[in-house]
Amino acid sequence: MNIQDMKKQFVKDLGQTGSQKDLEVLRVKYLGKKSEIYSSLRSLGQLDHEERKVMGAALNQLRGEIEAGLKSQEYELAQKEQTVLDFSEPGKKFEIGHKHPITQVYEELFEIAKTLGFSIADGPEVESDWYNFEALNMPKDHPARDTQDSFYIDESTVLRTQTSPVQIRYMEKHKPPIRIVVPGRTYRRDNDMTHTPMFHQLEGLLVDDRVTLADLKGVLTVFAKGIFGQDRKVRFRPHHFPFTEPSIEADVSCGLCGGKGCRSCKYSGWLEILGAGMVHPNVLKNVGLDFKKYQGFAFGMGVDRITMLKFDIDDTRMFFDNDLRFLEQF
Repeated sequence: MNIQDMKKQFVKDLGQTGSQKDLEVLRVKYLGKKSEIYSSLRSLGQLDHEERKVMGAALNQLRGEIEAGLKSQEYELAQKEQTVLDFSEPGKKFEIGHKHPITQVYEELFEIAKTLGFSIADGPEVESDWYNFEALNMPKDHPARDTQDSFYIDESTVLRTQTSPVQIRYMEKHKPPIRIVVPGRTYRRDNDMTHTPMFHQLEGLLVDDRVTLADLKGVLTVFAKGIFGQDRKVRFRPHHFPFTEPSIEADVSCGLCGGKGCRSCKYSGWLEILGAGMVHPNVLKNVGLDFKKYQGFAFGMGVDRITMLKFDIDDTRMFFDNDLRFLEQF
């Protein structure tokens, strides 16, 4: 195709463009690296001096005319698009995200902990057998290890089954008074409507020279009423945990039935929310503290379970499905 034919074809193609997208296709066709103009410019070196001079000037002139034509058409298309713009149409809605329900409950728990003077501590999720079990008064043959059904990396390394190992690490490096809460992910071989292999916990620890079970009950009552409402009742039941003695479990009255009994609370009127107790003397000895001088209490709650009870959700796995129809409700 000679220069005149190329110019005529460009004018014809330009008249058929109806959008900015069409214009970009045309620009690539006539000015891109695979265009005929680009190929002709590269082959100028094969011509003699006079022919190269004439052909080069003609090609550059054509390229300039094409660039001008494209620019002019771009302006005209932009003007047309502005004239058909309907300013009465509603604007586009941009979806705004929000915090996950478990994150929301975590932040509520942190605020309660701060009002009670607790600070936040953190630690590794991959733990040694010593920190995860033995220092917490669970030797290798202890039956509590079976109930936790852990993920072992090797014989002496495990994905932590609770955030309690952080309490041990903290007590090793800090002297009483100690007042911390420990949030984090934990892992156990469990998977059903109320359990997942990875779940979230918040544990608390307070150690000082004068700490009683009454102090523990007072702190737990503040947490329970702060999360579920001041009108909810709290009760405590005896229990057993290897790292606390005595041990208790805490329940809160069912919010759906007001404690009268319904399907949600299995007709008991109560919902279990956490376990707690006075720190076992063996745990204090394992971190080098004098158990005759110091006492402490510890508590641990599953934040996933607290969130389920707070929002009346019956399947904890929904928290991890990333289903926007579910998450948008919070």
